[in-house]
Amino acid sequence: MYKLIKPTLVISHELIMTLIFSLPRFRFFLFFKKYFLIMMGAKIGKRVIIYPGVWIAPGNNLELKDDVSLAKGVLIITKDEGKVVIGPRTIIGFDTKIISSNHEIPSKDKSIFFGGSNPKNIIIGSDAWIGANCFITAGVKIGNGAVVAAGSVVTKDVKEFSIVGGVPAKLIRFRN
Repeated sequence: MYKLIKPTLVISHELIMTLIFSLPRFRFFLFFKKYFLIMMGAKIGKRVIIYPGVWIAPGNNLELKDDVSLAKGVLIITKDEGKVVIGPRTIIGFDTKIISSNHEIPSKDKSIFFGGSNPKNIIIGSDAWIGANCFITAGVKIGNGAVVAAGSVVTKDVKEFSIVGGVPAKLIRFRN
């Protein structure tokens, strides 16, 4: 009996989340998205916009400050102890992935499947803009006012008011 309870709860949670996060980004529906995340343990500020198709799991180590916008297809994973904090007035572009835990690679005599994970916090400052289809890796801090160009993979900290891009992301210039 116990072996059926956990999978049933996981599937139920994923189904409810899929339904809630498929709703349009109108204020009435944003209310449901916000309170679903709060029930999962997230801290959500005012006027947060969550487009349809966003996936956030499990949500307990997530903090979205005021006026954050999450575009369609954004994926945020706050697995284990890794927190994700997104500062006020920050825009996260379409299909961006923010994952606060990396897999550990075990020695060759151990299975990859049981390698474990290495959680680290991700902090995105205020007034930042993360372009479409970016990947933000665990342990990264993106400074206030920074811009990450579309398609970038951010593996290292990004300084305030800098513009970075590429794979891996490198400094392009600083904002005027």
